[in-house]
Amino acid sequence: MELGFIITIFLIGFIGSYISGMLGIGGSIIKYPMLLYIPPLFGLAAFSAHEVSGISAVQVFFATIGGVWAYRKGGYLNKTLIGYMGVSILIGSFIGGYGSKLMSEGGINLIYGILALIAAVMMFIPKKGIDDIPLDQVKFNKWLAAILALIVGVGAGIVGAAGAFLLVPIMLVVLKIPTRMTIASSLAITFISSIGATVGKISTGQVDYGPAAIMVIASLIASPLGAMAGKKVNTKILQVILALLIFATAIKIWLEII
Repeated sequence: MELGFIITIFLIGFIGSYISGMLGIGGSIIKYPMLLYIPPLFGLAAFSAHEVSGISAVQVFFATIGGVWAYRKGGYLNKTLIGYMGVSILIGSFIGGYGSKLMSEGGINLIYGILALIAAVMMFIPKKGIDDIPLDQVKFNKWLAAILALIVGVGAGIVGAAGAFLLVPIMLVVLKIPTRMTIASSLAITFISSIGATVGKISTGQVDYGPAAIMVIASLIASPLGAMAGKKVNTKILQVILALLIFATAIKIWLEII
């Protein structure tokens, strides 16, 4: 690997992981298009959609570890929520990750575009009063949470994402979980999800280990830094940043598909 290629991959991993730690997402919503489009812009080797989804799956696994570690104190991690959604999304992501081998590159991009579009629409639905609920009094429909996580897991496993860009809107809009608890808990659920997606991608030979290792190093440095920043930023600002990020990615992917 050339030095320019290594630096480019590292910067993509660093930027994506910082944002993922701050917003409670695995970062694939950002890194998938960055890995797909940025290296060719600089005349570097282009990745296929299969390679990008494989690298993303491995990188998300490590990025979320750093984020969860930074949020481990303060009562932000809802263990019941993590348990119900985590087990369901693990099953779904393994099915999706393993089954993606049978799909075309166009099919993978189409699934990604649909997921990003749904997430973008959900993020713009008003979320009133959820941040007024005390963290120790949060309640939610456990089986609804489990079913939605299973569906998200299958779709996310296909694209090598961990699904947090869909989990976050679901937790905010459908389950009515406060923003900071959503960010912390979604990182933990995303970590569990990424296990299934990573095993599925590795077992079907879809991972390019060199770039994946560079992305992992970047994520271990940047994700905890992003999580620390996320604790200090106003929750409304966090929601707006995430909404715009998901919306922009959805537009970009759909322009490519069309």
